[in-house]
Amino acid sequence: MAFKSILNTIMSLKGYSKNPNNKAIIEGKKSVHEFDVETIDGKKLSLSKFRGKKILIVNTASQCGFTGHYKGLESLYNEYKQTLVVLAFPANNFGGQEPGQNEEIKKFCEIRFKITFPIMAKNSVKGKNIQPLFEWLVSNVDGGDVLWNFEKFLIDEEGKILDRFRSTTKPQSPEILRYLNKP
Repeated sequence: MAFKSILNTIMSLKGYSKNPNNKAIIEGKKSVHEFDVETIDGKKLSLSKFRGKKILIVNTASQCGFTGHYKGLESLYNEYKQTLVVLAFPANNFGGQEPGQNEEIKKFCEIRFKITFPIMAKNSVKGKNIQPLFEWLVSNVDGGDVLWNFEKFLIDEEGKILDRFRSTTKPQSPEILRYLNKP
């Protein structure tokens, strides 16, 4: 595991990319606010829209043991929506746990968990087809590749990475709340 992290760091420093098409997209970016993503409805969303708020970026899946995190994410979003936005990025990278298409995923989230925070289009969060934002995230924080569904990246108001949380960290855990309860 440590070797893989070191290798990822070396590759990112030398300008290598898991997806060579992403190199031009992520090169020189210093903040998540410089990225545009596609919403689950197929619209372009500039993350600069969230400048001044913290952002919790989460890769999600509908058929995962951690799918219950949706409930905690919605609760967190509702409690802190003045200062925090939660962004879900559905991905089918781990065990085929997000097999649905965008319309099915949206319906599942809205009906089962009453999700009101923004959901992005289904993308890959690792491997050769990695979404540029996730390639930038894993290249700019310790820990290497995303290991499973419901990993979380907490971004500050200026678009910089504050912290990364693995799947086992619940949305309302003290590790996350300590960043949100600051004056």
